[in-house]
Amino acid sequence: MSPQSPPVIVVAPDSFKGSASAAQAAAALARGARAVAGPAATILELPMADGGEGTLDALLATWGTEPLTMETTDALRRPATARYGLSADGTTGIIEAAEANGLPQVADLDLRPLEADTYGVGLIAARLLDAGVSEILLCIGGSATTDGGTGMLRSLGARFLDPGGEPVAPGGGSLSAISRVDVSGLHPRAASISWRIAVDVDNPLCGPRGAAAVFGPQKGAGPEDVAVLDAGLAHLATVLDAEEVSRHPGFGAAGGLPLALVSLLGAETVPGAELVSTAVGLRTALAGADVVLTGEGRLDSQSLGGKVVDAVRRTADQHSRIVVIAGAVQLDAASCREAGLTAAFSIASGAATLAELQADAERLIEDAAAQACAALGLGAPGASTR
Repeated sequence: MSPQSPPVIVVAPDSFKGSASAAQAAAALARGARAVAGPAATILELPMADGGEGTLDALLATWGTEPLTMETTDALRRPATARYGLSADGTTGIIEAAEANGLPQVADLDLRPLEADTYGVGLIAARLLDAGVSEILLCIGGSATTDGGTGMLRSLGARFLDPGGEPVAPGGGSLSAISRVDVSGLHPRAASISWRIAVDVDNPLCGPRGAAAVFGPQKGAGPEDVAVLDAGLAHLATVLDAEEVSRHPGFGAAGGLPLALVSLLGAETVPGAELVSTAVGLRTALAGADVVLTGEGRLDSQSLGGKVVDAVRRTADQHSRIVVIAGAVQLDAASCREAGLTAAFSIASGAATLAELQADAERLIEDAAAQACAALGLGAPGASTR
């Protein structure tokens, strides 16, 4: 950027969970940048997500499409309503699995970790297959299930059979009874499209760091349940001839949901932030940016390990200055520089409770962006410097 040319600024934040969606945060960052850089500046808003909560909203905001709704079932197979999305050209569908199998949907009941399944997620997928999509992006965080994806495949037409040829009961508690899988009734388009599964953890399927041991307790599983679920997932991997692949990082996400989809449909698992980055065209958007404003609720060491801030810093041009706006900043200046970040600013300008910050988050994000842009010398004649 020469002294005479207006800056090119890209705002690409994650959501500030509990405070502002990614789209709201992006709009606030853009307002703050515009107030300082002036009307001649080029400012591009690109809401981001890491594949977990908020990914559906972030992609729909970028695509400029509205969420669709349908009747499905929750993790205990009760009637439920779920949102899903389509790209503007109708070729890509997005499912946030927790819309159907999430913990909040079954919070009114005692958790049933051995019975909960992903059948409702598959109903959403079937709707997208019927709509003619060529790709499905499946975001799987926040689940109440540990069924290895068998429920989802059942709703797409697969049959998981016991030694007598009878269908096994739904849920992770029945996985050890599976003897073979019949895919003759599978949805005709299920195996012909591209499936990408966004994972936000690196846990393998089984063992001490596996789906049941690490995530089962938060889904209501006691020690005996964990043992049953872990053994069931290991057995399913054997039936699907997937013992080796099940050891790969990420297969323990969402109760092992990737297992059946990778084994039977050729799905690909990818880090969530990477999936979103590709879907929204982050690399193209960041090309040539003078300044990149990104952000999230808390900037810490985990932010640099596959989260949105990490994706942005790895994708941005070398000459771009990258500034993080966060609710809390827990990285010091040296750590920021080592990570390739120009600076990090907290939205908290003084002592405040979390509730106070959340209530006024968008204004505070906007003000922090203005402060950052002023500090970078982006002020334009006649523009507010706040």
